[in-house]
Amino acid sequence: MSDHDHDFDFESQPGLPKPLPPGEDLLWQGSPDPAALAREAFKANWVFGYLLILAVWRASMAFQDGGFGHSVAVFLPYLVLALAAYAVIRLMARAVAKAAIYSITTHRVILRIGAALQVTWTIPFTKIAAASLATRPITGTGTIALELVPGQHISFLALWPHLRPGFGHGVQPAFRCIPDAAQAARILSDAAQTRVNEPVVTFTAPAAVAAE
Repeated sequence: MSDHDHDFDFESQPGLPKPLPPGEDLLWQGSPDPAALAREAFKANWVFGYLLILAVWRASMAFQDGGFGHSVAVFLPYLVLALAAYAVIRLMARAVAKAAIYSITTHRVILRIGAALQVTWTIPFTKIAAASLATRPITGTGTIALELVPGQHISFLALWPHLRPGFGHGVQPAFRCIPDAAQAARILSDAAQTRVNEPVVTFTAPAAVAAE
C-alpha cells in the first residue's frame, strides 16, 4: 500500500491528489451520507436518547421533591442539553461527510478524508485481500469494507470513522455510509477482478549469439 499524501496542493480533480496516470481511469466517486454517518459512526441517536432518559429521570426526582412546576424547571435544561449535543454531532458528521471523497479507479481505491487536515489514502487492488458490503435497507445506504493483505496496516485514529465498524481483527478501511452502495460494490468487484487477472507480458532481449 502506498504512503498517504497530504492534500496541500491543488487537486486536479476533487478527491484525487494528482492526475491519474495514462491507462488509469476513474470509475466511481462518492461520499458518506451525513445523516447515516451521524447515526452509525457518531451514535447521534444513542447520545440523544441517553441524555433524554437522564432528563426524564432528573425530572421525576424533582417532581417528588417539588411538584410539577419544579419538575419542568429541571427537565427543560436537560432537554436543551440533549438537543444541543445532537445538533453538534450532526454538524460534525456533516463536516466529515462533506470532506470525504471515495474513489474507485481501474487500478486502486482512493480515500480522501479529513475535515480539519485532509489526507489521501491510496490502496492498490493488489493490496486488498477481500471486500465486504453491509447495507441498511431502511436508509438505503451501505458500507464497503476493505480487508487488506497480511502485512498492510493503517492506524485506527488515522482512518476513523472511515473504517469497518465493530471489527477487532485489524483495521479495515471502508467507504462508510454511502448511497447506492451495492452499485459501488459491483464496480469495485469488476475493476479489481479485471486488474488482478490482467495478463502481464514481459519482453526478453534475444541472447547474443557467439561468433563462430
